[in-house]
Amino acid sequence: MSRRVPVIGDGERRARVGRRHLLVPSGRVARVEAAADAVVGLHATDAATVYLSACARLAEPSVAEVERALYEDVSLVKLLSMRRTIFAVTEELAPYVASSTARVIAARERAGLLKHLQQHAVGWDEARLAATERKVLAALERRGEATTKELGDDVPELREQMLMSAGKPYENKQSVGSRVLRLLAADGHVRRGRPRGSWLSSNYPWAPVRQWPDVPVREAKAELVRRWLASYGPATVEDVKWWTGWTLGDTRKALVDVGAEDVELSGGVAALVLPGDVEAVAEPEPWAALLPGLDPTMMGWRGRDWYLRPEDVPALFDRAGNAGPTVWWCGRVVGGWAQRPDGELVWRLFVDVGAEAEAAIGAEAARLAGWLGEVRVTPRFRTPLERELVAK
Repeated sequence: MSRRVPVIGDGERRARVGRRHLLVPSGRVARVEAAADAVVGLHATDAATVYLSACARLAEPSVAEVERALYEDVSLVKLLSMRRTIFAVTEELAPYVASSTARVIAARERAGLLKHLQQHAVGWDEARLAATERKVLAALERRGEATTKELGDDVPELREQMLMSAGKPYENKQSVGSRVLRLLAADGHVRRGRPRGSWLSSNYPWAPVRQWPDVPVREAKAELVRRWLASYGPATVEDVKWWTGWTLGDTRKALVDVGAEDVELSGGVAALVLPGDVEAVAEPEPWAALLPGLDPTMMGWRGRDWYLRPEDVPALFDRAGNAGPTVWWCGRVVGGWAQRPDGELVWRLFVDVGAEAEAAIGAEAARLAGWLGEVRVTPRFRTPLERELVAK
C-alpha cells in the first residue's frame, strides 16, 4: 500500500512565513545576522532593501545595527549570487553561497568583461586584466579602503573608458574601473565599505575581504538548499530552481542530497520539505508588515498565488519582475505603500481587511516612520502603485 503524502495547505504556509521569516511581532530578533539567516539572505541590489528588510524583523530597528554587521563586524557580506542578484548573507553562510553560486557567476562576468574589453577598449587581454586586478588588490592592501575613483590614482588602467551599448540610442562610455571592481567583488576579493554619506548613498569605498574556506560545490549546493527549505518550505522544485538560478539537474541533485520529502500543496500541487518538516507550526498572533521592494519574503517563491492575488501583480511589480513595497496581513499581500517627499508614509489596500488589520497596518507604518525619521527612501526599481502613491 502506498504511503499517503502529507498535505500542507495555504493557511499553514502563511503561518510558517509569519514565524520563520520573523514577521510576527513576538518573533522579532535583536541581531541583524539572525534576521538575514531567517530568510537565508537579504536582497541587496537596492541598498535600502537591506536596512528596511532587516528592520522589519528587528525588535528594535536601527540603521546602526545593520551598519555594525556590514561595516564593523563584517558579519554580513554582500555577494552577487542567486539569480545574479546581490544578497547580503552571514559570514558563516558566505562560503557556501560563494561555492554553490557566486563563483560560477563571477566566471561568466569575467568572460563577459574580457570579451567586451577586447571589442570596445584598446590593448586588453586576459593577462592585462589579471595584472590590473593584482594591482587593485595591492593598492587596497596599502590603503585599507578606497573608492573606484581613488583606486584610479594608483592603477591608471581603471580610468580607461570602454564603449557600452554601441550603436544604441543610449550608447555611452563606462570606466574600466567600475567593471573591474564589480568583478573582484563577485569573485569574493573585495567588499563594499561604509558609504561616504548617508546609508542610502551609492558613493562607497572598497575594502579587501578575508578569503573564505573552500567548500566542495555539491556540499555547498546541498547546504544552501537545506537552509532555503528550512525557511521557505514547502516549495516546488520550480520554486527552488527559480530562487537559486541553477539548472534543473543541479536543483534536483541538491534536493536529493538533503533528503527532501514529498508533500502536497493546496490544489494537489507536488512540493517538498526537509525531512520531518510536516507538522503544523503554532498559529501566530495576527501580524502586519510593511516590507520594502525586493524583500526576500516577497521574492521567495516563483509560485505566489497563495499569498499574492494575480490581479494585484501589475501594480506591485515593474516590467522586469522586481517587486515594490508591499503591505502584508497574516501572510497575504493586501496592498502596497510608499514614502512621499515630505516623509509621509501612505498605503493602499486592495481588499477590505477589517478594522483590526487596518489598525495593525497603521501601527506598523508609524513604527517604520519612527525609525526612518528624516530619511527619504525611493526604491531603485519603481512600480506603478509606488509612483502613483508618491504623486498624489
